[in-house]
Amino acid sequence: MGMKHNLSTKGLYVGVGVSFTITATCFIIILFLYSRDWIILGTAVVFSLIFLVIVILLLLLLRKKLLASFESLDSYIDDMVNGRGDLWFNVESETLMGKFIYKLKRLYEIIQNNKNRIKEEKQSIQGIISDISHQVKTPVANLKMYNSTLLERQLPIEKQREFHVLMETQIDKLDFLMQSMVKMSRLETGIITLSVQPAPVYDTIGLALGGIVLPAGKKNIKITVKCNPSLLVPHDKKWTSEALFNILDNAVKYTPPGGRISVKVEQWETTTKIDIADTGRGIPEQHLAQIFKRFYREDEVHDVSGVGIGLYLCREIISRQDGYIQVKSKVGKGSIFSVFLPNKRQF
Repeated sequence: MGMKHNLSTKGLYVGVGVSFTITATCFIIILFLYSRDWIILGTAVVFSLIFLVIVILLLLLLRKKLLASFESLDSYIDDMVNGRGDLWFNVESETLMGKFIYKLKRLYEIIQNNKNRIKEEKQSIQGIISDISHQVKTPVANLKMYNSTLLERQLPIEKQREFHVLMETQIDKLDFLMQSMVKMSRLETGIITLSVQPAPVYDTIGLALGGIVLPAGKKNIKITVKCNPSLLVPHDKKWTSEALFNILDNAVKYTPPGGRISVKVEQWETTTKIDIADTGRGIPEQHLAQIFKRFYREDEVHDVSGVGIGLYLCREIISRQDGYIQVKSKVGKGSIFSVFLPNKRQF
């Protein structure tokens, strides 16, 4: 590579020198034939030599600058290939090379961002797999134990029925866990894209309430809704109802019989607030920052069914619509989950 470069440079110099010599010689001969003056001829030769030297010096300077620029580019490309994270680009120059380096800098930033995104997705997938493995162990172990007991012992019909009920409970837990995992993984990996369109919030709340009417009725929990039926807010109706259902489902689970759950919607200047309040056991203040973590459950609520995915899914769904959630709670008094959705669609 270096030999070819040297040969091409020498060829350039030789070509320029030969071309200039032939042109200058022809010019001097024509000048002498017309003037027949040796002084004019000598002056022409001297100026030609001076001009040739200037051209050669300019070529040498151009070569030096080109070599420095290509060495700089070569260094940049080597650093990019080696994955240096602290790479500095000089983009202050307004020259053509400066513009080229700026484009190279943008390319490097895109490569680094894609690399970081792939790394984060890989870590996320590894986390999901680890969580799945951890969460599935308990119900699978229980199913094996119940099945082994039924196979190895001669139990009365009533006792067998009791074990079958226990097994069905564990199967339901596995089914719920798998469905939640599928939803969670699809959201995190971008397989599901939310369709944010103006839609009545009242209808979305109705869809969410449909999943808790029966369990709330069994506990004699009173549910009230205060929302303008004609209020339109940009949101994904299906997934937002899923998020609201997860909050309402928790409210039903942790509210004692005879309690109350209220849903109130207010439209502000830039956002619409959906308050879901309950008269449940409440959440200790030190746990408020952790309740939206994946698979998080308080030690005090392990007697209540659940795997700790609902609120995590809720936060993911709302945040992907440029919204957010706030929580206020007092132990023994209940909790208020406030969901905020922007009034204008974010592009």
